[in-house]
Amino acid sequence: MASVYGYVRVSSIAQVDGESLETQSKQINSYAISKGWTVDLENIYVEAGVSGGTEFEERSEGKRLISNLKTGDILIFTKLDRAFRNVRNAFNTLHDLKERGICVHFLDLGGEVTGNGVGAIVFAVMSSFASFERERIATRIREVKQMQKAQGKFVGGRRAFGYDIVDGMKVPNQTEQNIISEMRSLKSSSASLRDIKSWLELSKGLQFSKMGVRDILLR
Repeated sequence: MASVYGYVRVSSIAQVDGESLETQSKQINSYAISKGWTVDLENIYVEAGVSGGTEFEERSEGKRLISNLKTGDILIFTKLDRAFRNVRNAFNTLHDLKERGICVHFLDLGGEVTGNGVGAIVFAVMSSFASFERERIATRIREVKQMQKAQGKFVGGRRAFGYDIVDGMKVPNQTEQNIISEMRSLKSSSASLRDIKSWLELSKGLQFSKMGVRDILLR
């Protein structure tokens, strides 16, 4: 006998937007009731705190759901971006489900998308936009980080030798800056990276690789 399944996902960004797991579950149940279907509580798979950028089959609940679906089953999503943010992953997954005889419904696309009707066309268009939106957001994040870095703000990663982080800003550490000045003086005196590395270990008690020494000198 065919079963009806639902899938809900929320990330920190979605929570800010107010798309809670409970809200998505209620929307799926309401849609199922309108179709005369019943969705058992255990058939709603909940993916909490997982990025939409993670491919569906690589999510713990997504993988479990895919493995439990059988021919004739119905799978309901509230929105396209709850399932996919990548066009390739969207079409590969949809194709596989369609080949297995599973009907997929998206509330925001008006219903079933595994058929040959308008829903399937809308799905194709919306999938492209979802991928575009993800890349746009990623580009914007990169641009913001580059701007913050140019302003001297700390954008994550390891603290650079020679600086402290104070209220999100890089502030020169005078003791370490003095060491850097000495390193540059040694370099000007034709000392090799290996020589400077040994000098740091013996006189300053600091451990750096040769590449680490080079990066400090080039900074």
